[in-house]
Amino acid sequence: MGITQLPPSAAQRAPGHAEAFVTGGAYALLFLLGLAEGVLGAFHHSRAVAGGVPLAAIGLAVAIGVTCGLAGWGMATMTGALVPAIGWFLASFGLAMPDTGGSVIIANTSAGKWYLYGGAVCALLGVASALVTTARSPSRSRTAGRGGSRA
Repeated sequence: MGITQLPPSAAQRAPGHAEAFVTGGAYALLFLLGLAEGVLGAFHHSRAVAGGVPLAAIGLAVAIGVTCGLAGWGMATMTGALVPAIGWFLASFGLAMPDTGGSVIIANTSAGKWYLYGGAVCALLGVASALVTTARSPSRSRTAGRGGSRA
């Protein structure tokens, strides 16, 4: 009686496909995080104003900058920082455009300006910080599959 051997599982056949799927999912979640920050920020940027200083707008602008910087560092790629920034830009500037009736969600107030322009600058600073961190250190993705050592 012969022993039948089962075919290898999908993970054993194509380890690169599983890794690409996980990486693509991580980028999709980063995009959704940037999109969510943009939508929430568009509706809440004018909440906290103390003495004429739009604290909520400044805090939300810093938040997207930190998100971009940490995403780039965590993914060890420049793309990791760009993806949440793109989501934030699409949501924030899309909601700042007037609709056919002329109404806007992000008005031309100091809080709106701090949120849009400050957020754009902070997002670009987060991307730049990711550029610096990924340029200084070797990519983890190149060494991860080989036990952390380079030949």
